[in-house]
Amino acid sequence: MLPEASGLQFIGQGESTSMRDGLTLDKKIPPPVVGALVAALMWSVSTLGPHWTLAPTVRYPLAGLLAAVGFGFDLAGLLAFRAARTTFSPLKPEKSSSLVTGGVYRVTRNPMYLGLALVLSGWAVWLAALLPWLGPVLFIAYITRFQIGPEERVLRGMFGEAYSSYAARVRRWL
Repeated sequence: MLPEASGLQFIGQGESTSMRDGLTLDKKIPPPVVGALVAALMWSVSTLGPHWTLAPTVRYPLAGLLAAVGFGFDLAGLLAFRAARTTFSPLKPEKSSSLVTGGVYRVTRNPMYLGLALVLSGWAVWLAALLPWLGPVLFIAYITRFQIGPEERVLRGMFGEAYSSYAARVRRWL
C-alpha cells in the first residue's frame, strides 16, 4: 500500500544535522530499555507501601486493556515510520528522511513513547500497589527530558517551519 493511500502524510526530505553530543543522557538509552528498567523498578517496589484491593475481574482486564492500547500506539507509530521509509531509531533522529504527521501522529507526536507509558500504567494496575505508579511518571519525565527534547531540537533543525507548525497543532503526549 502506498503511504498516500493509507492516509499518512509526509513532509519534505530532511538533511542530516549534527547536534552536540556532550556528556549527557540525551538519546543515549533506547526508550524500550528505559521502559524495561522502569518496569523492573516498579516490580521491585510493589511489595513496599500501600496496596489496594481491586477485584481480579476488574484489575486484570483493566491492566490488559491499558497494555493493549499501549501496544497499539507503539505498532501504529512503527508502521507509520515504516510506510514513510524513515528511521524509527530513537537514538538517531537526524537520519529521519520524512516528517510523519498523519495517522496516529495526528493524535500525538510521540505514539511509541505514549504506548510505553500506557503499558507501564497497565503494569501498575496489575501490581495493585501505590508505589509502582511512580514508574509511568518517572518514565514520562525521563523520556521527555532526555529523548523527546533532543529529538524535537533535531527535527526542528531539519524540517524548520513544517515541524514547528506540526508541533503547534499536535500535543507532545495527548
